[in-house]
Amino acid sequence: MLSRMLTAAALCGSLLAALPGAAYAGRTCETKPKSVHAMREGMNLAERTAQALDATGANVVVIARSGQDLRKWGLRWSHIGLAYRSAPGQPWRVAHKLNQCGTDHAALYRQGLGEFFLDDPFEYRAGYAVLRPDVQAALLPVLQDNGRLQRVNERRYNMLAYPWATRYQQSNQWAIETLAWAVTPTADSRQRAQGWLMAQGYEPTTLRIDALTRLGGRVTRANIAFDDHPNAKRFSDRIETVTADSVFDWLARSGLGQPMQELR
Repeated sequence: MLSRMLTAAALCGSLLAALPGAAYAGRTCETKPKSVHAMREGMNLAERTAQALDATGANVVVIARSGQDLRKWGLRWSHIGLAYRSAPGQPWRVAHKLNQCGTDHAALYRQGLGEFFLDDPFEYRAGYAVLRPDVQAALLPVLQDNGRLQRVNERRYNMLAYPWATRYQQSNQWAIETLAWAVTPTADSRQRAQGWLMAQGYEPTTLRIDALTRLGGRVTRANIAFDDHPNAKRFSDRIETVTADSVFDWLARSGLGQPMQELR
């Protein structure tokens, strides 16, 4: 029993105390108790993921969860974070950005794997990509430093933020911009980080969203905006944004990471 309690504690972790946060990050502020089934499935997935990550020998990976059903958009994953451990044998942590209660702002968090997979997922599955050794070496000290973790963070949140603008920033966008800055310290602004990503061949996902749907989302949701998208693309119903699926494709295509692996 004590062994299982220690394992659960290592998998859960806590909020990143030095960064701003909210108790219900990434979802609405309704208090909904977790069912026994949800707790069990989330912790089982976290344990299996920790074992799989340990087996890679890596210290930094890109990790994803299936928090929402995005199949209508042809997407498998909804959210990525940067998972790391300080050394082999140490517990895994996930640094990621979460929208707060459906508002127009977000905060950075550091969580254990258990907490990462207990956030009301659509499906209990995990995706991960092991990063190239030099990319891991550059990212690890950044992920362990609260100040450096915020270097390219923008508090203003937009779920469908345009990848090549700086007015807003969504969660997946923060992750790859942080990767860009860590690998290339001269990319010390969001614009320069985005320039590096473009030069490395990153291609965002293009969603087809008509004007009526855009209007409904903008009027009813504080965390959705389209005013950072170029008019030519927006008015032709082409909304480009950073998705977990596009990040995994890019990492494998560019050689910055290995092909994505999936766990259920």
